[in-house]
Amino acid sequence: MRFAPVVVAVACVASLAAPAAAQTPDGAAVFEASCASCHASTATDARAPKLEALRQFAPEAVLTALLSGNMFRQGTALTVAEKRAVSAFVAGRPVGSPAPPSTVGRCTSPAPALPASALAAGWNGWGGGVTNTRYTEKSGLTAATVPKLTLKWAFGFAGVTSARSQPAVLAGRVFVGSENGDVYALNAKTGCTYWTYHAQAGIRSALSIGPYKTPGASGSAVYFADGSATAYAVDASTGKEIWSRKVDDHPYAKSTGSPTLYNGRLYVPVAGVGEEGQGGSSKYECCTFRGSVSAIDASTGQVAWKSYSIAEEPKPRGKNKEGVQMWGPAGGGIWGAPTVDAARRLIYVTTGNGYSDPLQRTTDAVLALDMETGKLRWASQPGAADVWAGGCRADVKDNANCPEQLGPDHDFSMAPVLAKRSNGQDLLIAQSKSGWAYAFDPDKQGEVVWKYKTSQGSGFGGQWGLAVDGKQAYFGVTPQNPGGMRAVTIDTGDEVWSKPAAEKLCGTGRGCGAGQGAAITAIPGVVFSVSMDGGVRAYASADGAIVWQFDTNKEFPTVNGVKANGGAMDGPGAVVVDGMLYISSGYVSLSGRPGNVFLAFGVE
Repeated sequence: MRFAPVVVAVACVASLAAPAAAQTPDGAAVFEASCASCHASTATDARAPKLEALRQFAPEAVLTALLSGNMFRQGTALTVAEKRAVSAFVAGRPVGSPAPPSTVGRCTSPAPALPASALAAGWNGWGGGVTNTRYTEKSGLTAATVPKLTLKWAFGFAGVTSARSQPAVLAGRVFVGSENGDVYALNAKTGCTYWTYHAQAGIRSALSIGPYKTPGASGSAVYFADGSATAYAVDASTGKEIWSRKVDDHPYAKSTGSPTLYNGRLYVPVAGVGEEGQGGSSKYECCTFRGSVSAIDASTGQVAWKSYSIAEEPKPRGKNKEGVQMWGPAGGGIWGAPTVDAARRLIYVTTGNGYSDPLQRTTDAVLALDMETGKLRWASQPGAADVWAGGCRADVKDNANCPEQLGPDHDFSMAPVLAKRSNGQDLLIAQSKSGWAYAFDPDKQGEVVWKYKTSQGSGFGGQWGLAVDGKQAYFGVTPQNPGGMRAVTIDTGDEVWSKPAAEKLCGTGRGCGAGQGAAITAIPGVVFSVSMDGGVRAYASADGAIVWQFDTNKEFPTVNGVKANGGAMDGPGAVVVDGMLYISSGYVSLSGRPGNVFLAFGVE
């Protein structure tokens, strides 16, 4: 997948000579040898932020930039230990350590316990439910009140330039993560902070709330995963850690997709962010990562099963011109949340492209896994062969680093949606980066029932989520053919309406785009979509007319005193519940513009 989250806004393009590997690397020495030529205070490259400016970032944010962001290429010569060490040096504190606690915006009374009855209400998890429809009839908003939405409060995420965690909202509380590694419990109406928990890496997954029970305690927990492929359970009332579990040890393994909580188990997906970008590096043994889902006991953190998207372990596949061993098959990252089919006892996931040969039938596919064992029941791969690696070219055939046939990098990056036709038949619907949306029959091994072309597609960015109501499915348009919305009937896939991108709110500056690859959210009569132009828009579900929009391209006063502004938006979508709408703004990748604000809207 041609996608890399960016944290440090300006990259310095320079060759890095890594210092000799050490058991405990010295961060200052790594910086001097590998970064100072661009980032030291005396460096002359005006594009690169100097050390003083980098001190504003959280160490988790700097590490993300080196592992998979806009400093990824410059960081390839460093070991993971060296990247952690230099991140700690740059930020002034170790990776995984919390920033000094702030007293600004704290709630004056402790959070009350979450009653068990509250867990069935609100917006919980990625899709607002385990079938990932991203549709709710209990939002507290109507088609008539949506145009009256106004900003109620704003919350700033410190030390980051992207805001990509989707909140869980229930019982008057908001639980949201940040790429600085913090999870916050906020008052839904005022934004004051009840508690903060610090994870070991940045968080871009949605959060889920559910019950837990241990020998010493019981209650409700916040479940999530971070950029080190570690899953967590934290007490929802106190912020105290219940357990944490690393689910994949591969150095490029990350949880980009959100864990799904169902019936006492947490299903955690893992993608390999950055390894496929090593395909053009003759020094890297490409490739060994395989996407996976782990089923974890929600109360104890014990792993019940782990299922790989590619069953075959990577094997040697020859050496490149420099004598470096190449490996395969690899890839099949799982970028989106798992979907639960309770009736069939199945877990559905979608997968990304292969990283190295041989081609697998389970990449760029929808997979059905047995809920109890993780065993693959069926796989449906509707597109063409797709093995892709960064730095490779289709017209170069003698590079052992690269696949024999270079694919278009057309991942599935969203959670599949379990929907119903008007006759009661179940369908799984998912949209690929190819621009094709498909409906699969879960009773016929994922046979394609209908398909619809939303756009010409693109290898860049991602399609992060669609929404379905009782009659229609709604899709955003890929970055290559930027912006716009589509609606089709669930029954047949026939187009109901198609709308081009609205006029961009961000002008013509660098990083200003109109792509609407972010997840869609629907309520009766209205569909919400956010855009890379910094806009939040509400469309009438009947005809696609825009009935409300808000421009986030500005600085906001925040309830927690953190300087914050909006920017591009991609990835997570709006959350609508209890008469409020919540959204994060700020997204920097191969394109986009920085931002670090979380916004809450309500009706006057």
